[in-house]
Amino acid sequence: MSVTDFRAAQKWSKLSQDLKHRLLGNVFCSSCGVTTIVDYTLHDDKSGILIKGKCNKCGMDVARLVEDE
Repeated sequence: MSVTDFRAAQKWSKLSQDLKHRLLGNVFCSSCGVTTIVDYTLHDDKSGILIKGKCNKCGMDVARLVEDE
């Protein structure tokens, strides 16, 4: 993981390891369907944490939004 946003990293650090693992392993790829995100970066978003990275299966760009509580 390469963190590009300190505020997003702070939010991410508050999540349990189990939840992080489940979030990273449940990302939608338009080519492969449900996949795992790899080589990702974290970005602060007004709605929560935006995770941007690559599909573990095909390498396409994928993203997932983790909404704030």
